Amino acid sequence: MNKKIITYNVNGIRAALNKGFVDWLRAANPDILCLQEIKAEKEQIDTTLFEALGYKHHFWYSAQKKGYSGVAILSKTKPDKVVYGCNKELYDQEGRFLRADYGEVSVVSVYHPSGSSGDERQAFKMRWLDYFLKYITQLQQERRQLIVCGDYNICHKAIDIHNPKSNANTSGFLPEERQWFDAFVAQGWVDSFRHFNQEPHQYSWWSYRAGARAKNLGWRIDYNMVTQNLEPHLKRALILPDAKHSDHCPVLLEIDF
Repeated sequence: MNKKIITYNVNGIRAALNKGFVDWLRAANPDILCLQEIKAEKEQIDTTLFEALGYKHHFWYSAQKKGYSGVAILSKTKPDKVVYGCNKELYDQEGRFLRADYGEVSVVSVYHPSGSSGDERQAFKMRWLDYFLKYITQLQQERRQLIVCGDYNICHKAIDIHNPKSNANTSGFLPEERQWFDAFVAQGWVDSFRHFNQEPHQYSWWSYRAGARAKNLGWRIDYNMVTQNLEPHLKRALILPDAKHSDHCPVLLEIDF
């Protein structure tokens, strides 16, 4: 059965709701919606808006720090199991990892840290990436069919960023981050968007500065990554740049499972 999955860093769910997010969700109509950077507690969100659209099953994993980070999964189908966090308090207090199991397949909403605020957070990001790779590789032994959706805060290749030369030393496109992505893929992962689309100028995030979005001067940092055993089941993948509730846009995956 084909499932439509969308990942979307909303940069604050309450702000997105004030920008027509519910109307967009009604039209897009995914089966599973993975959100990042919700910046809210569940109690601060009118979840009846989502329930009215058929998302009776919604799971929120907020950061301990108010108005910061956090991930969520909204689902029309009840998952068999939901797992909050990735077994490390340092990262789980920032609300970065949420997993829902549907039979043999697990869907994850993940929000990798940004390192753009300075050296300390960049170092934190690299430590997180090392931990995440070990954690997800171990999880593959238990849950062999995984779909890991989210904001990775990394452009994997030069095609994924509007100006690779000038950004060569910028967080999100650093050699060590791109090498990490290579190592991640080598563990048996498929970039579902690039499975279908090898064209340049395909981005999912734009700076608010200097009219970057209007000029399409963007970065592709939001991914739906799938384990290789799911590659034959991929049906379609699209970036949806017309949705403008955030500095990111949604990324869609259609898959048979």
